[in-house]
Amino acid sequence: MNSSVSVLLFGITRELTGQSAVSVPLTEGISVGDLLGQLHQNYPALAGIRSLLVAVNGEYAELEHILADHDEIALIPPVSGG
Repeated sequence: MNSSVSVLLFGITRELTGQSAVSVPLTEGISVGDLLGQLHQNYPALAGIRSLLVAVNGEYAELEHILADHDEIALIPPVSGG
């Protein structure tokens, strides 16, 4: 399987990358943790976000979750407010 997935970016992740979505190569057996590693390599500033959550198909996903073609992925940064 050699395809790519679109990762939706919100808040500070959008600001750090300058994009609202990025495309990441999807290889067979890639996990959420692997995906984050690729994103950190391509966008080192993202590694500084401590409590970044990943949603796959609208559900929060653990680092071990294996991704599939056509998954909808979103990076959800911490939210502040007052």
